[in-house]
Amino acid sequence: MKLLSGAGRPPATRPAPGRREGRVWPSWAVALALSALLGCVSSLVPQAATAAEPVVSPGATVRLLEGGADTSGTARFGLEIDLEPGWKTYWRSPGEGGFPPEIDFTGSTNLTDATVLWPAPHRQTFLGFETIGYGGKLVLPIDARLADPAAPARLDLKGALYVCSDICTRVDIAFDAVVRAGVAGEPSAAERIAAFRSKVPDDGAASGMAIAGAGFVQTPAGPALQAVATARDAFRAPDLLVETDPPLAFGAPQARFADDRRRVELTLLLAQPLPAGATLAGTSARLTLLDGERAMEAREPISDGPMVGGDAGGWQPEGGPGLVALAGMLATALLGGLILNLMPCVLPVLSLKLISVARHGGTAPREVRLGFLASAAGILASFLVLATAMAGLKAAGAAVGWGIQFQQPLFLVLLVLLLTLFALNLLGAFEIPLPRRLADLIGGRGFGAGGSLAGHFATGAFATLLATPCSAPFLGTAVGFALARGPVEIYAVFAALGLGLALPYLLVAALPRLAARLPKPGRWMLALRRLLSVPLALTAAWLLSVLAAQVGSAAAFLVVALMVALALTLWGAGGGQARSGRLAALTVAALAAAAFLTPLAASRGPAAADAAPRAAAGLDWVRFDTGEIGRRVGAGEVVFVDVTADWCITCKVNERVVLADAAVGRRLAAGDVTPMLADWTRPDPAITAYLQGFGRYGIPFTAVYGPAAPDGIVLPELLTKERVLEALDAAAGRPS
Repeated sequence: MKLLSGAGRPPATRPAPGRREGRVWPSWAVALALSALLGCVSSLVPQAATAAEPVVSPGATVRLLEGGADTSGTARFGLEIDLEPGWKTYWRSPGEGGFPPEIDFTGSTNLTDATVLWPAPHRQTFLGFETIGYGGKLVLPIDARLADPAAPARLDLKGALYVCSDICTRVDIAFDAVVRAGVAGEPSAAERIAAFRSKVPDDGAASGMAIAGAGFVQTPAGPALQAVATARDAFRAPDLLVETDPPLAFGAPQARFADDRRRVELTLLLAQPLPAGATLAGTSARLTLLDGERAMEAREPISDGPMVGGDAGGWQPEGGPGLVALAGMLATALLGGLILNLMPCVLPVLSLKLISVARHGGTAPREVRLGFLASAAGILASFLVLATAMAGLKAAGAAVGWGIQFQQPLFLVLLVLLLTLFALNLLGAFEIPLPRRLADLIGGRGFGAGGSLAGHFATGAFATLLATPCSAPFLGTAVGFALARGPVEIYAVFAALGLGLALPYLLVAALPRLAARLPKPGRWMLALRRLLSVPLALTAAWLLSVLAAQVGSAAAFLVVALMVALALTLWGAGGGQARSGRLAALTVAALAAAAFLTPLAASRGPAAADAAPRAAAGLDWVRFDTGEIGRRVGAGEVVFVDVTADWCITCKVNERVVLADAAVGRRLAAGDVTPMLADWTRPDPAITAYLQGFGRYGIPFTAVYGPAAPDGIVLPELLTKERVLEALDAAAGRPS
């Protein structure tokens, strides 16, 4: 009578740490690699513990709870694991880099069918591997049957647990207990066991969920398992855990919802390739479906081919939701793009806009019209490039979202470099003339002077780049609609967004005499150029602070030094001879290349899932955890979830204007409210899945949970004091 990992064997075919393709390493090799990386040492705990003596080790305290036995001879025990903050342990199928508990009952007497029950776990990130397990306090219920209810029985439990933080520890355990039929255990122990028995996934009857089918599919990103699930109540952020024989690791699922969110299609990519010619079709898998506090489990046969809704039916076609709905969403996108012109992230481009307008003073209306049409074309072209990138990433199974490029250090360095060059150009440090034939063809005076159509086009493209960290009203709705569907909707909605952002340029192009009536360019423009270089420099400084949060202060300071050297080089070469100009160009190119190499060489800080919540609006935030939301709401608390990022300007406005308000701060700091911060500055699959569970693909995102609102009250992108306080009262069940 032996139980190992809940599956009857140790995990011998889990993928190796740091490798998601190629050969599969055995578990001892994984352990050796983890030890080399972390300097882990096993902690051997004395084996002489009894049921009354807990096992205390670094990271966890383990004890055996005795729930007693009923008159029919069914005994209930519980293995209580009290984990210290920041420590975690593993589920029966631990994922890519962990080890399941090893529990052995073979020394027991007068007991049959001893079974460990597994409460619903959650996904974790450890050393870049995706693992499945638990944090905080955990009880693994154990059900045992007395062979002879008239005689006493002895439980003999031996085994080991693995707990990890920045080090991993093996905790050896040994417990024994004597139980008699009809003798109750300690009431508090029985209550704790019962509390965690309620978290064990059921067959779907109580949770109201069902799995309609599972199939083996080939996607552009590789082989995957696709499952269809239904629910009595709308899904929020469903997750699916897959156990196969032999064990295979799967990534987090990508979800596609039906209109009512009571049906969902979940696609999970394999973390390592199957052997040549192998397939999952025709086998069966143990599937555990999780959605907040709901959990169910079923064993499903795997068919060959994609699931298209199973017996649930009613899927929204990938090609589109119908012309009427699409037309309404295009109007929403157009309005969202227009409002984006007023958002703070676009304000730095105001410098370039004003210079563009001022330059047209006294010029012919035709030139004004062409210049502003070129800027509008730059905006539209950039939005179509973004649409292409989003459609490609979605087809490859990658996470998509508005502004996610700001999670990439290389993109931040690119923007810092461009902003530095734009600011230096406005200060008169350099000019970049176009080739004579090209300048004659487009009627320009050089990119540095900003008079060419290419310069106008670049201004429009640059405005688009700087607009992406902002989320305006209506924009989040339109982007979420597009990214939840196919490439047709993505291109249509992003084109409408670009048209909305370009409307002011098109207005001036339609009425060119407005700009032509300005004074002719003169010495006053030199002062204006210097003044307008300041917002660009400040924006570059802000992006460097975001870069520091991602790759560390040392790497960010090095990029600052390289930009200063670049500025001095250009300034010193201004007006120089051709030879010195070529030398300066080579120096600038070398400094730019060094700036791009800096983030690649930098060691990144802890992952967002493991980092402590950063300070925001002077509040004591707790780390984002979807499981913790349900636990706190179940205890009668209100949970205020704020998904934010250092690069999200709208998020910063919300923090400093609304969340920092004295009345809001007092309410969020009250004892019955838990402020929970989800920091999306860097990629975080858990936050991405959470947003997509609400059909959102951008931030800011704010939701309030409570006893009267267990599914959450979603707030608008731009918060107001009144709306936040109303939502907190509504979630708590209080009248406003």
